[in-house]
Amino acid sequence: MNDRTELFTIGQLARRTGLSVRTIRFWSDIDVIPPTGRSAGGYRLYDPGAVARLDLVRTLRELGLDLETVQRILARQSTLADVARAHADALDTEIRTLQLRRAVLRSVARRNSTTEEMRVMNKLARLSAAERQRMIDDFVERTFAGIDPYEPGARIAEAMRQMPAKLPDDPSPAQVDAWLELAELVYDPDFGQRVREMAAAGARSAGQAGPPPYDPQVVLAQAGAAVADGITPDSAEGRAILDRIVDPEMSADERVRLADQVETFTDARVERYWQLLGVLNDRPPFPPQVPTFEWFLAALRA
Repeated sequence: MNDRTELFTIGQLARRTGLSVRTIRFWSDIDVIPPTGRSAGGYRLYDPGAVARLDLVRTLRELGLDLETVQRILARQSTLADVARAHADALDTEIRTLQLRRAVLRSVARRNSTTEEMRVMNKLARLSAAERQRMIDDFVERTFAGIDPYEPGARIAEAMRQMPAKLPDDPSPAQVDAWLELAELVYDPDFGQRVREMAAAGARSAGQAGPPPYDPQVVLAQAGAAVADGITPDSAEGRAILDRIVDPEMSADERVRLADQVETFTDARVERYWQLLGVLNDRPPFPPQVPTFEWFLAALRA
């Protein structure tokens, strides 16, 4: 076969590769597939290597690489392995974004959310791990500002920072909802003030002498059973249960003061914060304890 028969016109390349004449001409114009020479009539001609080169360019383009990157590979300024690795990482990010978007849309459909709620949900769900952690850190720093970090009441600050390093690649609807609900909590100034009250009260009570007036485990066992059985705090049976939790000789004033103390550390929203962190960190759920302590403080006041 002579040199002339080994050269192809753009039309011949199109028939061999299945690419359009327009595409080949465009790639030739930007030197992705430069011609070998020209015919006597001025038409561009290409050697057999152009067929393999076109196949490679088509494959790289189908994988999503831009033409500038393709040119670097063909010019051997970047190795195919390096480009493939970088592109795979980019695809991982794109897949993760799509998975988060899908999870948000499912949550929107389930919650029957408004357009504004969907916008906020999508924005929050797509925050990076560092941005999510910064949001929680800012909340903790605002809430515990000025409280000695070594005080017992302030030790919950570090526990409150325990965000997962990242949302799962394919987060469950529960995890998306948990993250959104957690974001609502930390942006609520009333919630922050409530946590601060708990921390300050914990710091004050740490220095008090004498044994505690009740055992939390006994409260959970006795008052928890009362809640489960539907026993009201102000009933005779409720009084008998209370007497198994605190000293029956405790005065009415002492009981009221103890109820005020219990109320300071009893808040369903704070408990919900820990439950949401558990969902995000894929921890086993724990039963709510606030209703049990609310029964206890109501019994004290009864």
